[in-house]
Amino acid sequence: MRAGIILLVVAALLATPVVLLWAFQRRLLYFPTPRTVPPAASVLPGAEEVTFATTDGLRLGGWFVPAHGAGPGEGSGAVDNPAHPHPRLGYAPPPGDPAPGRAGEGRPVEGSGAAHPGRGVRGPAVLVCNGNGGNRSMRAPLAAALARMGFHVLLFDYRGYGGNPGHPSEDGLAADARAALDQLVTRPEVDPARVVYFGESLGAAVALRLATERPPAALVLRSPFASLAEVGRLHYPLLPVSLLLRDRYDSAALADRLATPLLVVAGGRDQIIPAGHSRRLFAAASQPKRLAVLNGADHNDPDLLAGPWLLAELRRFLVGVPGLLGQPPGEV
Repeated sequence: MRAGIILLVVAALLATPVVLLWAFQRRLLYFPTPRTVPPAASVLPGAEEVTFATTDGLRLGGWFVPAHGAGPGEGSGAVDNPAHPHPRLGYAPPPGDPAPGRAGEGRPVEGSGAAHPGRGVRGPAVLVCNGNGGNRSMRAPLAAALARMGFHVLLFDYRGYGGNPGHPSEDGLAADARAALDQLVTRPEVDPARVVYFGESLGAAVALRLATERPPAALVLRSPFASLAEVGRLHYPLLPVSLLLRDRYDSAALADRLATPLLVVAGGRDQIIPAGHSRRLFAAASQPKRLAVLNGADHNDPDLLAGPWLLAELRRFLVGVPGLLGQPPGEV
């Protein structure tokens, strides 16, 4: 009898972590910032508050950031460091937030300036799919820099993020991205044929899935993983992660369906999603594609968020997408 009780206790102790992982796994995956999102215009002057409905009846919030006109020579000059608010950048951190990024000069980038869309002209746009933390205000420096390149930008929050109703899940985030894209392409300023998807980390899996359903003009994935199961096994090696996952985000299985120019950006010392995971996803995708790895950068390194290195890689890639910025067709 005593031996049986001991075995039951041991079994219960061994099962407890598995049960907890099953029950609370989404709390380990999704980290919405609890605070409310500040007004769009207080962070990005000229930005517009937007709301849109998902197919399952949720109403989500976002910011539409219009493309900025370029001054003389601005299209091919150095990219300003978004660590500091700048009159031409048009970004100011939310009250109480530290300025993201780090000090330093922007580095020169390749390519000539694109024609920036003006009033009455449909222009290119970027849909930004966030990672698993924070809210859209944290992506303001990226949006401001893209707007300076001549892109309209839609920042949005998934269900459960940024004051939105609902609870995040893989299928839920996919539905949110579809609804955000519908909001973006129906705007009169936006050319639906020239929309780029930008996904970061977990959002890279969201953007990639959307790209297989509704191909964009180009796809940018920052710190993507091949599958969530692989990342889970890395961080929880003693648990049967593959058997327990509800949200799988198996991006590598979808990558060969891509039919669009692809840029994969990764940090060489990423401890959350190692560069090898991003390389495996990159290898699974077909041409045209480009891989850029910043040696020494960790997952949340400022240079990977909206720093000069990332912006230079974005410009180098995007100016090579035929017709995206109005330039003559070229090689990606």
